Amino acid sequence: MDVVPGQKLNFKNTEIAFSYKSDAELNQLKWLFSLMNNSKLVALGSALTPLALKLHFPFVRRAMKATIFKQFVGGESLLDTQKTIDLLYRYNTLTILDYGAESKSSEAELDKVMEESIRAIEMAAANNSVPVVSTKMTGLADDALLIKKQAENKLSADEEQRWAKVVSRLDRICKRAHELKVGVMVDAEEIWMQDTIDDLVNQMMEEYNKSQVIVYNTFQLYRKDKLDYLKSSYDHARAKGYMLGAKLVRGAYMEKERERAAANGEECLINPDKEHTDRDYCNAIRYCVDNYQNIASVCASHNAQSNLLQAQLIEELQIDRKHPHLNFCQLLGMSDNLTFNLAEAGYNVAKYVPYGPIDEVVPYLIRRAEENSSVTGDMSRELKLIVDEIQRRKI
Repeated sequence: MDVVPGQKLNFKNTEIAFSYKSDAELNQLKWLFSLMNNSKLVALGSALTPLALKLHFPFVRRAMKATIFKQFVGGESLLDTQKTIDLLYRYNTLTILDYGAESKSSEAELDKVMEESIRAIEMAAANNSVPVVSTKMTGLADDALLIKKQAENKLSADEEQRWAKVVSRLDRICKRAHELKVGVMVDAEEIWMQDTIDDLVNQMMEEYNKSQVIVYNTFQLYRKDKLDYLKSSYDHARAKGYMLGAKLVRGAYMEKERERAAANGEECLINPDKEHTDRDYCNAIRYCVDNYQNIASVCASHNAQSNLLQAQLIEELQIDRKHPHLNFCQLLGMSDNLTFNLAEAGYNVAKYVPYGPIDEVVPYLIRRAEENSSVTGDMSRELKLIVDEIQRRKI
């Protein structure tokens, strides 16, 4: 995979991808991904694990902590993540901290998430290798309130007060980040609450992105309206005198959103097929790189071609590989072949490092297991790379 003549960015280089793993750790990884490659086993575990934890089965907690939790999560607390942060930095890889709380509803729970996000920002400021933290609006606002706000239903007096608190929570997070010069990425959510979140994030960007990009919105390119929305967001930012922060993802709620649109007789905003999504994602990458002086973007993708495209565009335009507006990131525990080969080549690349008590991160862990399962019975991409490295090491 040529990037520039004489240089290679080879995402099949497993020696670099797994250099941070010992032989024993690599064999354990093979065992774990072999289990996750069994779609029936993953489906059973996904159904039973939340109940088992709720019933306090001790062996389930211990088993999870030693396996899937260890692979995909940085620790149960913010301080626990320091070991992962330091390990990644030894391999020229940055960290994006993500407190794994979602779908909270009580005011006390929502305030707790805000306070945890601010602590993460303060910890990030003390680590050169943690430029950004991530937050979810479903951890800062009740889902029902976000949905009602978007539906343009009149809020009651109590709901108006609760909405003011939602705005205040995100503002306090962004204000602290601005003071300490740490980025904040706001995750995308389902269609029926995303417009509300977009409006709120735009408000924060206008306030805090005037001299540098602090706040990032997330653009889900599996939606057929999001490439145009990325461009209109940039135009709005230019008109209002601030810089745009854009994290580019393919998206996470496709099946749920299709089902809802069909059930309600609504237009489906999801691209008709993967080819259209890939096209929009590539065009979004090109747009952000072309306008990199006023857009700070993140190629947040596990797709090798998407990452290669951004790397090639950086080379073609002769932009510094370390320019702070051009970034890559992948999830902890996945796509090490992309992350560590990009890091070795000198690009800005980070791992998304979630953390939190096991009970809090179970939904996240279930999604990771489901992503890595294979309905065809073939080895997953991750497992094949692990096996390739084991064979290369002759262990």
